[in-house]
Amino acid sequence: MNIADIFKQAKDVQARANAMQEQLALIEAEGIAGAGLVKLVLNGKAELKSLIIDPSLLRPEARDIIQDLVVAAHTDAKAKVERRVGEEMQKLARDMGLPPGMVPGT
Repeated sequence: MNIADIFKQAKDVQARANAMQEQLALIEAEGIAGAGLVKLVLNGKAELKSLIIDPSLLRPEARDIIQDLVVAAHTDAKAKVERRVGEEMQKLARDMGLPPGMVPGT
C-alpha cells in the first residue's frame, strides 16, 4: 500500500465519520416515566427535542414529583440513545471492515 492509498483511506474514513455525525442527529429515542405521565425525546446527540408533562401533574405540590419524573424519563431516553448509537457505530465499523474496538462504542 502506498502513501496515496493511505491518504485515500483516511479521507474515506473521515467522510464516513462525518456522515455518521449527521445520522446521529436523526436518531431519536423516547424516555417515559411515571407510567407515561412524563415523556421526552432525545436525539442521538443527546439533545432534548420535546418534553410532554401530563396536565394532572401541573400542581404546585407536585413539583418534586415532576422533577423526579423528568430526570427518570431523561435517563430512560439517554440509555436508549446510547444503545442505538452503539449499534450504528458497530455497523459503521463493520461496513468499513474495521475490527471491533477501532471505532469508539464498538
